[in-house]
Amino acid sequence: MRFAKYHGLGNDFIVVDLRDVRGDDAAAVQDPAVVRALCDRQFGIGADGVLAILPAEHAVARMRVLNADGSEAEMCGNGIRCVVKELHDRGGVDRRELPIETGAGRLVCELGDDGITVSMGAPRLARGEIPMTGPAQERCIEHPIAIAGQPTRNFTCVSMGNPHAVTFVESRDDARRLAETLGPIVEHHAYFPQRTNVELAHVRGPQEIDLVVWERGVGITLACGTGACATVVAAVLTGRCEEGPWVRVNLPGGPLSIRVVPELSNVQMRGPAVHVFDGELDPRAVAPRP
Repeated sequence: MRFAKYHGLGNDFIVVDLRDVRGDDAAAVQDPAVVRALCDRQFGIGADGVLAILPAEHAVARMRVLNADGSEAEMCGNGIRCVVKELHDRGGVDRRELPIETGAGRLVCELGDDGITVSMGAPRLARGEIPMTGPAQERCIEHPIAIAGQPTRNFTCVSMGNPHAVTFVESRDDARRLAETLGPIVEHHAYFPQRTNVELAHVRGPQEIDLVVWERGVGITLACGTGACATVVAAVLTGRCEEGPWVRVNLPGGPLSIRVVPELSNVQMRGPAVHVFDGELDPRAVAPRP
């Protein structure tokens, strides 16, 4: 089975096109134990996750996101750009606009000279949609979360098809330090029945944010597309940014451009996707580590 290695600002993936793969191979490469073995950076190929490209009835393809720990995510912003580039460059899809089915719904992606722009859809703000505990229709904006051994911090929670908990910090250095300490605790907090991604954001100005993301099922990553989207939405909700203009989000792996469309009707993400190399694997021969 052919695979391709991609990254979006250092957030790296093993991409497998399974649209024409039948039988045991397609199932085996999506097995959680195989995913963990493939993503292992010392004993496997190494990646933040596996992206499976699957057939779709009402889109060019369907993307399934499998995290490095074998769990499944509803959506991946950097991943969808990698899937779009794979489909366009090597998957026989000769068009500039590609609709992709995801766990967050059908998303339209456009290839341009300055990167790939993804219409991510409207953010989901009700607790029941995120999901998190509490009144299902209530929003969670600047809600204090007490964490043992740490000062209470305010979090704004947003779903971009997957859950995010965003807190704003005083400096970029604080973002990295707190991502390491608070990230794993908040990810597993009782507020979040399906766990959550955690964003530590420093607002440099109304059109620029420094961001470090603790990604659910992965840890700190060099970039997170849905996390960047959720952070700009949270900044709009808390008056730190405005709807309409593009906001530069500086992640450890590089910048993404994020735009919140007026009335929170859509969020647009623009960024790169880079092909690294191709290879061959036999998923049934991958030996999961004990």
